[in-house]
Amino acid sequence: MKYVSYIRVSTKGQERSGLSFDAQKAIIEHYAQIDKAEIAAEFIETESGKDIENRPILKEAIQYAQANKCVLVVAKLDRLSRDVEHIFKIQKQLGSLFKSCDLPTTDALTLSIYAGIAQRERELISIRTRQALQAKKRQGAKLGKLSNLTYEGRSAGGAARSSKAKVNQNNQRAKALIRVCREKGMSLAQIAEHLNINGFTTSTGKPFHKVGIGRQVKSIEKESLKI
Repeated sequence: MKYVSYIRVSTKGQERSGLSFDAQKAIIEHYAQIDKAEIAAEFIETESGKDIENRPILKEAIQYAQANKCVLVVAKLDRLSRDVEHIFKIQKQLGSLFKSCDLPTTDALTLSIYAGIAQRERELISIRTRQALQAKKRQGAKLGKLSNLTYEGRSAGGAARSSKAKVNQNNQRAKALIRVCREKGMSLAQIAEHLNINGFTTSTGKPFHKVGIGRQVKSIEKESLKI
């Protein structure tokens, strides 16, 4: 098996020396070792926009993968795109010649679910933020400036928000996978094993068990009845 590594960083300063580049490279190399794959080519793109049509390096990487029957590999799905439509388009182009290291054993259906959840969560966060700010303004509150906060305060607040968002997103992804697995006829024990293999944990950081999966299934069924 041969890999084509695609690494996307957001700024010129990160292109070679930044943690983002190093982290992506390390993750891809790690999974290449696991799969006993050769990294045939590496493509690095500095891009911060959303439009994949303006990403020439990605196009080159896709063309190389197709021409040489190599698997295009990204460290995380959001390095490919944060837009579900873009991910669908790339998946259609590459088919089985695509791998995201944060979803190492999932199929195309699960991949699309992950992308959809991530995009929806970002949209909801943006909506909630705007609504909260508008409510504060209506109440006459004076909105503070980030520059007025201490470095420690900004760091602590940012870490807390990041941690909460990550847990919430992982919970939604797990629930989406449970729904898909159940529709495929998998037992509660099989679903728990599938989630654990894919690196998921409960909200308390523990492995999944069939009892907990059963509760999740009941919750999903109740949500379906409300629709």
